[in-house]
Amino acid sequence: MRHETRKIDGLILRSDKTVLLLVGVAALLCLATWSYAQRSSDRSRNQEGNNFDRQISENSQQMLEQGKRIFRFDTFGDEVFWTDKLKLQRAIAGAKLGVVGPGVSPKTALSVGLKVDMDALPADLVAKVKRGEVNMDDPATTLALIKLNAVLGVKGTFNGDGSLKAVGLSCAVCHSTVDDAFAPGIGHRLDGWPNRDLNTGAVISLAPDLSAFTSLLNVDEATVRKVLASWGPGKFDAELNLDGKAFRPDGKAAATLIPPAFGMAGVNLHTWTGGWGTVTYWNAFVANLELQGQGTFFDARLNDAKKYPVAARAGFGNKRSDVDMVSAKMGALQFYQLAIPAPVPPAGSFDQTAAARGEMIFKGKATCAQCHVPPLFTEPGWNAHKASEIGIDNFQASRSPDDSYRTSPLRGLFTHMKGGFYHDGRFATLLDVVNHYNSFKKLNLTEPEKNDLVEFLKSL
Repeated sequence: MRHETRKIDGLILRSDKTVLLLVGVAALLCLATWSYAQRSSDRSRNQEGNNFDRQISENSQQMLEQGKRIFRFDTFGDEVFWTDKLKLQRAIAGAKLGVVGPGVSPKTALSVGLKVDMDALPADLVAKVKRGEVNMDDPATTLALIKLNAVLGVKGTFNGDGSLKAVGLSCAVCHSTVDDAFAPGIGHRLDGWPNRDLNTGAVISLAPDLSAFTSLLNVDEATVRKVLASWGPGKFDAELNLDGKAFRPDGKAAATLIPPAFGMAGVNLHTWTGGWGTVTYWNAFVANLELQGQGTFFDARLNDAKKYPVAARAGFGNKRSDVDMVSAKMGALQFYQLAIPAPVPPAGSFDQTAAARGEMIFKGKATCAQCHVPPLFTEPGWNAHKASEIGIDNFQASRSPDDSYRTSPLRGLFTHMKGGFYHDGRFATLLDVVNHYNSFKKLNLTEPEKNDLVEFLKSL
């Protein structure tokens, strides 16, 4: 083997093929070591990422289940209002059970629109009901149903002897119904569907003590009962305790229809009128100021004594209970509500061929899609308009912070045909809505085009 050596500044350098080979091997070893370390680092990072992915999945499932329980059963401590102030539990139990009045039988409860979850009933009770062996005129039966958590939105607390100690209400009392699979008013739960049978005024009127309302509104009990009786099935006035406006200028009740609580994912404003806020705002509003739960709520706009005299006087713009039973539940509650999809219309409930033609009219000649933007069927962003833009009066809009009406999403319209359309049900049918816009916007729709458009709306 040939060797070459050179002496440079006292150092002897040796160059041959063997040395070059050794250097190459060393370089490869260094590269392999670095590559192994890099892969180990990548695996570690991927492991951390996978762990966090699992945390996200576990958290979402936990929030979904927690939110469902809150939506269905949590009263936010509102027993302080419904039990301690209104004494509703006394009216439910009745004189036969040692309290007052005739009591609330299952028949009475169903007549005011309360619903019963058949899946909460034990099999033997279902069998007895089918055989007619359960007394539906006895308030004791109502107590048994409440104890089973079978009456949607009604939560009872019982004494050791079985008597009703306290009662509270949850979100589900207004925003859930049943499919009547067992009998009218008794069936499987349908969360998010508006209970358009619920006569909230009649339910409140069952309470033996309405002084909480008379003192808040500065009126006598007869006036309170007159207002409550004016609402009717499927309606509630969420602004009455803010501005005290019980009736519209035309003399009709100021109450609005109970809206659906499904299909809200991606939708900004949540209520009939604009400016109030998103789903989680309204949840906090209702839990604190409508259900009268124990929590914290802040909205400085309610301190406006001119626009909201009742709220300003009551301090609703900055409510802070000693124990907050609301705030910690807002996240999971919102998560569950946003997960509730808009239900799909049942087969045969609309003409598919006509609906296909109607979709083209919706997007084209009728210009509906300019505001009801598919697939949300409301505007992405600030989905609100002034009354002058939609051709109706501004009474309800003027009760909202920014004097506007929300562009309501359109999916699942079949679930709330009862009671009419728009915030107050002023349009009895979808065709009435189409005729209104045809006239207001001068669309020049033909009768066949109107009918096709209605079929498309029914298909959403």
